[in-house]
Amino acid sequence: MARANSRGRQKIEMTRMSKESNLLVTFSKRRSGLFKKASELCILCGAEIAIVVFSPGKKVFSFGHPSVESVVERYLAPSTPPVAAAPPATTTTVQLVEAHRSASVRELNVQLHDVLGQLEAERKRGVELSRLRKEGRSEGRWWEAPIKDLSMEQLVQLKEAMEGLSKNVSQQAENLMIEEEAAAAAAAAAAVAPNPFSPPPFLGVAPPDFGGGDGSSVVEDRVPGDGLGQLSVTPQGFTLEFDPSFF
Repeated sequence: MARANSRGRQKIEMTRMSKESNLLVTFSKRRSGLFKKASELCILCGAEIAIVVFSPGKKVFSFGHPSVESVVERYLAPSTPPVAAAPPATTTTVQLVEAHRSASVRELNVQLHDVLGQLEAERKRGVELSRLRKEGRSEGRWWEAPIKDLSMEQLVQLKEAMEGLSKNVSQQAENLMIEEEAAAAAAAAAAVAPNPFSPPPFLGVAPPDFGGGDGSSVVEDRVPGDGLGQLSVTPQGFTLEFDPSFF
């Protein structure tokens, strides 16, 4: 894929940004850079600095060395000595205080540098993700783009694909219903088992129908005058009753 020509770094025009998201991001980056430069000035020159910044969202951010309050008090009352009633401090005490202040500023400067590094890494990560997303769309994954960004031809293709998917889903659902109905019919047929007490056919003559739920039946004597009464067949066996004339 051909890479777009870049014009390199260009000077940003110093005008108020119209886009809200760009304004907030730029404020966050510039504020961090401002505080970083102020902390470096305190370390290198021993300057006392107080910075108060109001964000576009009306939030307050401040940076001060040794503190914002002390610098503001000195600014509001310049004629008042900072420590008039305090006893004169020794050189060792002053050095200790200045060393402690410098250490605190260095620690804050390191933390600020780490935060700025993380912010820059996240910015690069976002740029890389945007590039990969654009490359994926240009390589054929155009359907992942928002609907409003698709052309008429792409919308027609997407519509046909969705209609085909709908037909496939309906066909699959119908096949599953047929399989379930066949399985239910097979289960119902298997539930109707043959009577285990029915004797097998003899010489092509079907056995008598035992009927009832208990498997019993009565077979009448079909030969008149032979003296036999009736034959009762039950699941437990059979009973043969004789006519009194037989004896």
